[in-house]
Amino acid sequence: MNPRYPVFIPSKGRWESRYTVRSFDKIGVPYTVFVEAQEYDNYSAVIDPARLHILPHQNKGLVVTRNYIWDYAESLGVKKYWTFDDNIDGFFRFNRNKRIQVTDGTFMYLAEDFINRYENVPIAGFQYWMFGITSLTNAITKPFILNTRVYSNMLIDTFAKDPDGKPYRNEGFYNDDTDLCLRVLKDGLCTILFYAFLIRKITTMTVSGGMTPHYQGDGRYKMALELQRKHPDE
Repeated sequence: MNPRYPVFIPSKGRWESRYTVRSFDKIGVPYTVFVEAQEYDNYSAVIDPARLHILPHQNKGLVVTRNYIWDYAESLGVKKYWTFDDNIDGFFRFNRNKRIQVTDGTFMYLAEDFINRYENVPIAGFQYWMFGITSLTNAITKPFILNTRVYSNMLIDTFAKDPDGKPYRNEGFYNDDTDLCLRVLKDGLCTILFYAFLIRKITTMTVSGGMTPHYQGDGRYKMALELQRKHPDE
């Protein structure tokens, strides 16, 4: 069983590693990779060109790409869509303190089925693999937790709007996923983070490409400062 909603992967400088692409290929889940024109030849040499979408911009950062993908989903008229970072190395079922690698897209379909019961959950996603340990906290024994951050993967309500009727979009340059979750929660809506299923994300700054160049040097400080300035009340 595969997800009912489309799966989108923004990618930059990672045609060699292709962690997320390989992970989806392994379980047979279809996807579209969004790449910049100057890197298309590199990606098309290792990924079916039918799975590639050329972005209309270059070197503008992940937020611009994520918003392009959001607009693209809206143009397709899809109710929801998935977006995954390009450094995800596998998907797992977490049950009875065991992390068991999944073999198809059923876990995504089940997450969609659960989220579709509610009208106030514009953002959902899967917890990181390294946090799937029941000894850390009793909360982790639950299949999901409410109203927290969702990182590196999201099931997004394409047409979600804030209380003023403005469509949600990503903002800033760094850690836009944290900012988006905070804005959604401050607006009185909910997020859901699944523990029943997990993603194994490669540690930030250990893979070349993506946002790694922007996190180097004082990048992490700039990231924290940007978030603090946007949410001084947190």
